[in-house]
Amino acid sequence: MDISIFRERRAQSELTVSELNSYIKRLFDSDRTLSALSVKGEISNFTAHKSGHLYFSLKDGGGQIKAIMFRSAAASLKFIPEDGMKVIVRCSVGVYEVGGVYQLYVTSMQPDGIGALYLAYEQLKARLESEGLFAEEVKRLIPRYPTKIGVITSPTGAAIRDIINVLGRRFPLATVYLYPSLVQGEGAEDNLIKALDYFDKSSLVDLVIIGRGGGSIEDLWAFNGEKLARRIYTAQVPIISAVGHETDFTICDFVADLRAPTPSAAAELAVPDYKDLLINLDNLSNRCKNSLIRLTERLEERFFALKKSKILENPEQIFSKKEEKISNLYKELLTSFEKKIQREETKLVLLSGKANALSPLSVIGRGYSVAQSGGAVVKSVESVRVGEKIDIRVSDGIIEASVENKRNF
Repeated sequence: MDISIFRERRAQSELTVSELNSYIKRLFDSDRTLSALSVKGEISNFTAHKSGHLYFSLKDGGGQIKAIMFRSAAASLKFIPEDGMKVIVRCSVGVYEVGGVYQLYVTSMQPDGIGALYLAYEQLKARLESEGLFAEEVKRLIPRYPTKIGVITSPTGAAIRDIINVLGRRFPLATVYLYPSLVQGEGAEDNLIKALDYFDKSSLVDLVIIGRGGGSIEDLWAFNGEKLARRIYTAQVPIISAVGHETDFTICDFVADLRAPTPSAAAELAVPDYKDLLINLDNLSNRCKNSLIRLTERLEERFFALKKSKILENPEQIFSKKEEKISNLYKELLTSFEKKIQREETKLVLLSGKANALSPLSVIGRGYSVAQSGGAVVKSVESVRVGEKIDIRVSDGIIEASVENKRNF
C-alpha cells in the first residue's frame, strides 16, 4: 500500500491490522539505510532450528532486537554462534507482517574482536577434547622400523620432496607410497579423508604421514575439519600429522597419534637413522663377542678344575662305592623278604588250625553225624515228614534212612 492510498483509506475509514503492518513494511523496505547495515551486539535466546535457520536476539546495555539468519546464509558460517557471544552482523531491517514485529535479517556474521576461523577452531578443539579424541591412552603406537610409509599431501608441494629426501637419507629400506591430495580449498578435506580411507582399508603401509607446508589459517583449514578429525580417530593405521610450520597447530595435530612440527620432522620421527642402527649393531656384535669370550673362559676354567678332581682321575671309585651300596641293599632286601615269608607262614598255620576246629567235618570226626534232606541240613523235626528219606553223614560215609517217627523236645 503506497502512501497516497494509505492516507486516503485512513481518511475514509479505519485501517485493518494487516494494512497497517503492510504499510510499515513498505516504509522499512524503502529505506536504503535499513537495507544494508552492520550491527554489533551480544547474542541471546539463540536457537538453531532443524530447518537450518538460526533465530536469536542481539542486545546491548540499552536494548535488544530479534534477528533471523536463513539456512542459505548460515551454511557459510565458520563457527557456531552461542548465547553470550559478541558478534558483528551484516543485515537489513524488515517487518514480519504476520507478527507485526520488526527484526534483523542477517546475511553474514563474524565474531567481534576475534577471527571467525580461529573461533571455530577453538570451539571444535574444545568439543573434540571433551569427547576424548585427543586422549593419550587411545593413540596408536608408531612402529619402530616401518618399511612401508604412506604419505598424504600435494604431489607438487615442497612437503613431499622434503619427506622423500629425509626418508631416503635416514632409512633407505622404507618404501614411500604417495596418495596425491588437495591440501587447501574446496574439496580438500574430502580428498584427505578419501586418501586415508585407502591406506587404512588396504593395509598397504605400516604408518601414514598426513600434512602440508605452512600457510595462513585459511590455507590450513582443511586440516581443522571435524570429519577428518573423526576419521583419523577411527583409523587402524598409525598416523603422524605434519601440518605447516612449528608454530602452526591444527585439529589434525591433536587427534593424530604423533604431531610433527614440519613435514621434514615427520619423516625423521617416522623412521630411525640407519647409521645409528649400524652403530648399534656393531655395539651388539662386540658385546656378543665379548660375552662369548668370557663364557668360553669360564667353561675352560671349570673344565680344568674338573679334570683335576679325584673322581675323574680315579673313576673306578664311583662304581666300587655304588656297587657296594647296591650289594648291601640287595642283602637287606632278601632278609626282609625271608622275614616277611616266615611271618606269613606262621599266620597261615594259625588260621588253618582255627578253620579246622570250626569245620563240620572235624565235628563229625569226633563221633557226631549230620542229617540232610534234599542236600540241606536238618535243623528241626518240623523240616522233615514221616516216611521221608534222609541222608545221615558220618565220618566215613553216608547212611540212607527213612523217617519212621518224630518227637519234639
